[in-house]
Amino acid sequence: MEKGTQIRYFDAKAAKAAPARTKTAHSDFLRTGKIARYEEKWVPKEPRYLSHEEVAAITGRKLQAAGEITHSRLDSFHKSIRFPKMVFHRTIEASPHLGYCHVTASRTSFDARTPVLFSFYFANFFSELCGDENFFENIDQRQSRMYFAIAMDMAGDKTVQINKAIHRDGLLFRTSDPKVALKNVLMLGTRSNEMRKFIQSL
Repeated sequence: MEKGTQIRYFDAKAAKAAPARTKTAHSDFLRTGKIARYEEKWVPKEPRYLSHEEVAAITGRKLQAAGEITHSRLDSFHKSIRFPKMVFHRTIEASPHLGYCHVTASRTSFDARTPVLFSFYFANFFSELCGDENFFENIDQRQSRMYFAIAMDMAGDKTVQINKAIHRDGLLFRTSDPKVALKNVLMLGTRSNEMRKFIQSL
């Protein structure tokens, strides 16, 4: 796609054919005494195009619903592991059919001394994560899901930013497998070595 070219979206539902007239009209009349009135449904010849705002709203609703379900699954695993519900989504401005969802944020520890804040996300695409201004690079839509967790840190102005000193430039894990993602988040969320071993064995 050339730079500056916008993707156009159209409503596939608007192009569907009008429903066929029922074959039981006569028997319906004998049974109910009512004559059904049929109106010709106008089928547009041209597709109805959707604005980027409409597409973003549709994408957002799907992401939000999936985020709610994902948090519920995490929080119902074991009573000793609880995650705050912090579900919110964002869509990619130039491609509003693509987006990501923040599910939760919590603390973990890799050396039993220093707590590490992390955020868990998923996206409806797969990509490289660079951690810079253009966070998502080389977006691949052939894989419809990407789950990832990022180490975070509190900046001097009390804003949250990526902690690139942890792991691979702040990236704790990235996968397209929801089961692997669930295990990884649960491993980060528990402080019990016994529970970590149990989760790892699943």
